[in-house]
Amino acid sequence: MAEIVVIGGGGHAKVVISVLKKLAWEIVGYSDDLDKGVILGVSYLGPDRVLPRVCTSQRPCSAIIALGKIDASAARDRLQAAISALGFELPVIVSPDAVVNEDVKLGAGTVVFDGVVVNSGTVAGSLCILNTNSTIEHDCRLGDNVHIAPGATVSGDVSIGSECMIGAGSTIVQGVTVSPGCLIGAGSLVVADIDTPGVYVGSPARRIR
Repeated sequence: MAEIVVIGGGGHAKVVISVLKKLAWEIVGYSDDLDKGVILGVSYLGPDRVLPRVCTSQRPCSAIIALGKIDASAARDRLQAAISALGFELPVIVSPDAVVNEDVKLGAGTVVFDGVVVNSGTVAGSLCILNTNSTIEHDCRLGDNVHIAPGATVSGDVSIGSECMIGAGSTIVQGVTVSPGCLIGAGSLVVADIDTPGVYVGSPARRIR
């Protein structure tokens, strides 16, 4: 298996590293502003400024953005653009313990974790996080940098705009459209279209800011 660099050294990176190991990637190391020591056997490379040298020495070179997403910002998009500009390839990473059915399209840098189910006809953009035990049903459309948090359910024919964060244990019902730039709070129930960016919580979900 080809070599890969992990960008980030926090808790989310640990889960990413675990999936990469299951897939037998050779992990070169991780970059982070802080040296967190060895993480699950993976060594610290240095801050992100070392990455041009790393990419030059590793050909072909792949990287995965392993910074978590708890908001509706585009910060991870900007980081991915910078990493791509250095020459890194950004593969799709799918846990062998996930179910991704036929006729599913996943964009560059998207990670699918353990226990996820993605059903047929779904298209996800780049840099998405489909987190542990989440479900994305048939014919959904996810923009770029969307995080479907652990245990969330996205029902069939749902459209979720870029940068959205769909909180843990939340449910988006059939056919709903969610505007880009939304944060849906943990455990919320979205039963109608959301056309304004913001933070939505409750059952049914209502905008609080």
